[in-house]
Amino acid sequence: MTKVPSVNYKKVVNAFKRDGWVVVKQKGSHIRLEKVTTKKISKLTIPAHNPIKRSTLSHILKYANLIVDQFLELL
Repeated sequence: MTKVPSVNYKKVVNAFKRDGWVVVKQKGSHIRLEKVTTKKISKLTIPAHNPIKRSTLSHILKYANLIVDQFLELL
């Protein structure tokens, strides 16, 4: 299994946009994204940090139901 990278928040937000997530708002140093599916509306909060810690990104990917390899393809 590939390790979670430590990347810039702008790259993370752009990768999630490619996956169908939409930026809803930004307040301070946190960016709120939403993704509407047939079953539910999923919400994510991404910290605007350079870089985002690997452990934090790992939790975000788990919540978004993405594996690391899928995320790397979106970058």
